[in-house]
Amino acid sequence: MPDEFVAQERTDGVPLFVEELTKTVLERGVALVGIPATLHDSLMARLDRSESVRRVAQIGSAIGREFSYTLLHTVSSLPEEELRSALDRLVASELVFQRGAPPEAVYSFKHALVQDAAHGSLLRNVRQQLHAHIAEALETHSPELMDTQPELFAQHYAEAGSVEKAVIYWGKAGRRSAAHSAMSEAAAQFQKGLDQLALLPDTPERSKQELEFLNSLGAALYPLKGPGAPEMGLAYARGLELWTRLGSPAEFLDVPYGRLRSLLFSGELASALGLAEDLLRLSHERDDVAGLVSGPLRHWSNPDVYRKVRPGSVPSGEVAFSA
Repeated sequence: MPDEFVAQERTDGVPLFVEELTKTVLERGVALVGIPATLHDSLMARLDRSESVRRVAQIGSAIGREFSYTLLHTVSSLPEEELRSALDRLVASELVFQRGAPPEAVYSFKHALVQDAAHGSLLRNVRQQLHAHIAEALETHSPELMDTQPELFAQHYAEAGSVEKAVIYWGKAGRRSAAHSAMSEAAAQFQKGLDQLALLPDTPERSKQELEFLNSLGAALYPLKGPGAPEMGLAYARGLELWTRLGSPAEFLDVPYGRLRSLLFSGELASALGLAEDLLRLSHERDDVAGLVSGPLRHWSNPDVYRKVRPGSVPSGEVAFSA
């Protein structure tokens, strides 16, 4: 290539962009006119050469980095001959790789940036409809995935704007990950569920769902970050606010106890003592000593902890309870 072209350094050293620009120059000649200025422009210029090729690439990008012929055929509703022709051209362009032969073929984008370019070219309403169609097709043709890969449905429903369904599947995904001790994945999935819940109107039902997610998020963060981590504090602080607003439901006692632990381990002992005493007072009101008092007793029966908050007092567990 001429020095004039190389000197422009359009690719910023991105290997995929180097490759794409090289192919463009070889196809069109070395004239600088019409050469894409960005990687996205370069990829879209190649996808836009055929309406059917672009459409198939867009549908595949919505399905994922990898997609099967069967699902693509179901979602696209294209005649089989047209679909196979578009796929052949897409594979020939080397933007997509193929394994096997249709109808058992599986395709994958050569790079995540290719998938992103195709997906980003979709109009918002078209993209939402497409993701909804994909989720519905998966439910119909691969129902077993609802239990084995709930995060797949959560992602598609979130993209489709189906917030309620996205929340349900993010919850299933988080619980499944937690059951397999994949706490990092579980925490991320519960957080995504909370992000979706924030899009819903503020109702008592939403508050209860949010409390459930925060409780699960706190349990997932505990082994990852430790009880004194800021993330734990934020989750349980919001959880405690909701717990109080909902009337302190007994089935979510882990939330105030989680907040108590986070206060203790972050050194906020006075606040921890105030919360412990509130829980003790609530136990008297409900005559539910066993359930509500066990947490505070474990903490405040420790003389070293209690002395820091109430100098000159070293109570036993029984004295802490009577306080």
